Amino acid sequence: MRLRRSELSTPASNEHMMEKAAASPADFVLLDLEDSVAPEEKVAARSKAIKALTTLEWGKKTRAVRINDPETEYAYQDIITVVEEAGEDLDVLIIPKVKASKDVWWVDLLLTQIEKRLKRVRRIGLEVLIEEVEAMLHVEEIARSSSRLEALIFGPADYSASQGMDSKVIEGSLDTYPGDPWHYARNKIAIAARAAGIDAIDGAYPNFTNSEGYRRECIHSRVLGFTGKWAIHPSQINIANQVYSPAKEEVERARKLNAAYQEAQARGVGAVAVDGKMIDVAIIRSIKTTLQKADLLGM
Repeated sequence: MRLRRSELSTPASNEHMMEKAAASPADFVLLDLEDSVAPEEKVAARSKAIKALTTLEWGKKTRAVRINDPETEYAYQDIITVVEEAGEDLDVLIIPKVKASKDVWWVDLLLTQIEKRLKRVRRIGLEVLIEEVEAMLHVEEIARSSSRLEALIFGPADYSASQGMDSKVIEGSLDTYPGDPWHYARNKIAIAARAAGIDAIDGAYPNFTNSEGYRRECIHSRVLGFTGKWAIHPSQINIANQVYSPAKEEVERARKLNAAYQEAQARGVGAVAVDGKMIDVAIIRSIKTTLQKADLLGM
């Protein structure tokens, strides 16, 4: 398991921003070779990403690179160059614009060949962006497409374009829709991820000056079972870390309920009353995620 409360997206073409990302409180930093890098900068950005991965002090952060769209001429070389030259300093590759499981299979196969040649012991993980309508149709299949796959990421900006949605919803203008326009997409992604035993991560919120809007979207996705959200600006990191972390009181209560239930089990009792509420196996299942995250955070 990895902490993914905050996944900070950083242009791989900007050395200064990558230095700031390494020093940030983000759980996970992705160096982006795709949308934030101009076509004429993409080759040079690979070298800058490799240099950042291998020379900066990242602490306990997960280090990732988002490659270019698998259908472009850049993607295969992104994988080969970054994986071979970054070596053990790379943890995860992120695949954008996935449409079907074959896209993930192709990256997995190429990674397997590279790892065999390099005799790499620790396998590189994968995350994929669900940002095309074709991907939404096949999300359950995609979620089970590779044993390397660790998370599905919802990409609302590209997804809204793919579906032909009103572009105002990307920036959080929800007045034209009676509810949350992302509810169906997020819920489907969360269900597919949970069924496959992987994480669901919410995508970018572009208006980084609107901290309350960002917090609202964090809360909406967390309620549905998402474990983290992308940050595109350092000001968003602490909000995500807070929202996707269990509160101290929540952890204390979860441990209290779990202890009471385990004691009841030892006595051959299937359920036990705690503070006037009946605690059974279903309740214990519901607090398992809280306890796992608390352990990862050392709470």
